[in-house]
Amino acid sequence: MAEAVEWLADGWPRSPRFDDIYRSEAGALAQARQVFLHGCGLPQAWAGQAQWRVLETGFGLGMNFLATWLAWKTDPERPRLLHFVSVEAFPVGAADLLRSAAAHPELQPLAEALARQWQGLLPGFHRLAFEDGRVLLTLCIGEVQPMLRELAFETDAVFLDGFSPQRNPAMWEVHTLKAVARLCRRGTRMATWTVARAVRDGLEQCGFAVAKAPGLPPKRDSLSGEFNPRWEPRRPRTPEPAPMAAARCAVVGGGIAGAAVAASLARRGWQVQVLDAAARPAAGASGLPAGLLAPHVSPDDSLLSRLTRAGVRATRQQMQALLQAGFDWDASGVLEHRVDGSPGLPPAWRTPDLAAAARDWTQDATPGQRQQAGLPAADDSDDGTAPALWHGSAGWLQPARLVEAWLAQPGIRWQGKACVAQLEHDGEGWQLHDAQGGLLARADLVVLAAGPASRTLAALRPGLPALPLQAIRGQVSWAPHQPGDREALPPFPVNGHGSLIPALPLATGPVWLTGASFERDSADLQPRAADHLANLERLQALLPQAAHQLAAAFKEGRVQAWTGVRCASPDRLPLVGPLDPAHQPGLWVCTAMGSRGLTLAALCAELLAARLHGEPAALERQLAQALAAGRWIRP
Repeated sequence: MAEAVEWLADGWPRSPRFDDIYRSEAGALAQARQVFLHGCGLPQAWAGQAQWRVLETGFGLGMNFLATWLAWKTDPERPRLLHFVSVEAFPVGAADLLRSAAAHPELQPLAEALARQWQGLLPGFHRLAFEDGRVLLTLCIGEVQPMLRELAFETDAVFLDGFSPQRNPAMWEVHTLKAVARLCRRGTRMATWTVARAVRDGLEQCGFAVAKAPGLPPKRDSLSGEFNPRWEPRRPRTPEPAPMAAARCAVVGGGIAGAAVAASLARRGWQVQVLDAAARPAAGASGLPAGLLAPHVSPDDSLLSRLTRAGVRATRQQMQALLQAGFDWDASGVLEHRVDGSPGLPPAWRTPDLAAAARDWTQDATPGQRQQAGLPAADDSDDGTAPALWHGSAGWLQPARLVEAWLAQPGIRWQGKACVAQLEHDGEGWQLHDAQGGLLARADLVVLAAGPASRTLAALRPGLPALPLQAIRGQVSWAPHQPGDREALPPFPVNGHGSLIPALPLATGPVWLTGASFERDSADLQPRAADHLANLERLQALLPQAAHQLAAAFKEGRVQAWTGVRCASPDRLPLVGPLDPAHQPGLWVCTAMGSRGLTLAALCAELLAARLHGEPAALERQLAQALAAGRWIRP
C-alpha cells in the first residue's frame, strides 16, 4: 500500500504518519533549488564532470530529484551521467508524485516519466532510468540506516532531507550521519533545510564543516557544509580498483551479455569494439527465437528472486526504449504453473503494507487465467497455496533484436569472424591477436563475455586460474501454427516445468515454442529426436491441454529444433567484474548467465559499468557482491 498523503485545503501535502508537512511554505521547487542545489553548489559544481552522484536521505514526493534532473537537462555544461540515489522507507503513490509537481509546468514531463516507472517498489533497491540511461535514479526502499549500509560509492553531493528531527529522529541521529559520511569523499558538499543544533553537532562530529546559509522564507536559515574531517577516513581493507576513465574497450563475445556491456560502456563515453568468432551477432545461445523475461519467486524472497526482479526492470527499460512492442517483445504477462505444488509468494507479500507493490510483480493466478491455460479453475493443494502464479511484469523477447539494437548504439563497432587466440598486455594496454598473430584490437579494457568460451579466453593469461564455467546444452521445439492452435493454446506464455510461448509473430506467420532441454557439459548443437520427446513430456506436465493440441506436430515430424549452449557457474549466478585486478588490470568478465540471460544481461552490464567507474550500483551491496567474479577466482 502506498504511503498516505493528506492534501490540505491550502494545497500543502501532509504526512499522517509523521504529522508533518512535506515541503516549505514557499514551495517545494523553490526549496529544492535554494536549499539543496544551491547549497551544494549546483549546477556549477558538476560542470565538465563525466558523472555526478547525489545522495538523498528522504525521497518524499520527489521534488529534489525532479529539480536536479531539470537542472541537469537544461545545463549545457552538464555531466554525461547523473546518478541520484535516494532512501525512502515509505514511498507514496504515483498519483501523489504527479499532484505534487502539478503546480510547475516545467516539471510535468519529468514527473510523468517518473510516474510511469513508479511501480513494484518492494523493500530493496530499484533502478529507474531516464534520458536514454544518462539520468539514473536508485530508490532504496527501507529504513535509512540499513539502506545506507548497502550502498558502496563516493557521493559528490548530499541532500539531507526528511521530516523534522522532532517528528522523525532516526533520520537525523548521529548513526545515520555516520553512515552518510562513510559515503563521502573529502570535498563532498552537503545541504539541508534544518539548522537544529543536534544536527549541526552530529555533522561536525562526523567530519563535516558546516555553516548557516540563507534559508527559504519563512525559515531564515538553512545549513550547508563540506566533508573535510580532521582525521584520515578509514578505507576498506580490500579497496576497489581505481575508477577508469572512458577510453578504448574490447568486448569479446557478441551475444546478449557482450552487447549489453558494450551498450552500457558506450553510454558512458567508451569507444567499444565487439569481437566475435561468428559471422553475425547473437549467433550462439542469444539466437534463441524467443525467450521469457520473468522473475523468480520464492517463499523466502531469496537472492535469486531479488536479483531477477532487478533484472526484469533493467531489461524492460531497454526493450521499451529500443524495440518494437508486439513484434520484438511483448509485455504479455506470464503464468507460472508450479507443477510440484510448492508455495511461491513470500508471506509478507500478502500483508497490507506490501500487497500492492507485490502485485506489480507477482500474484496468485486468477481462476480465469488458470482456465485460459487449460488448468483447473480452483486450487486443490492441501496447504492452500496456489500452484499457479501470474507475473504481470513478465513477457517474451526475441533476444537477437535486443542484441542488434544495443550494437547499433553510437560508439560501438562490431567485428565478426574475429577469433581471439592471444591476449597480451604491454604495460600500456591490451593487444588481442588471432591465431595467425594478426592484431584484432588494442584496448585499455577487455571484457570477456563469450559464454563457455570465456573459460578458454581467460586461460590465455598466465597465472590466472581457469574460470569455473559449465556448458549447458538446450534444445527448443517449435512449429508454425496449424488450424485450431490459437484457440486451443493459452493467450499468454506459461513457464514452470519447461515453458510455452504460444504465439511468436514471425514474418512467415505465428509459431509456438516449447522447451528447453537442459544437458550439462554438452556443446553438441545437433538436433535430437529424444529432446523433442522430452520437451513434449514436460509440456504434458505443464499444460496438458496444450500438449494434447500440439502432440500431432511432434508425431508427424513437423516440429523444428533450435539448439544452443548456455554458460553457468557452480552456484548458477553470473560472474561480473575484474578477474585479477592486482596482476591483470583491465581484464574483466561478464558471463555465466545460465538460463536467465534475457533477464540478467542488462543488469549485469550496468553492475560492471558501475564498478568500473565507481558509480552507485543498481543492487544492494550484498547482492552485487554475490555476483563478483572473484568469488570463484583465486589467482
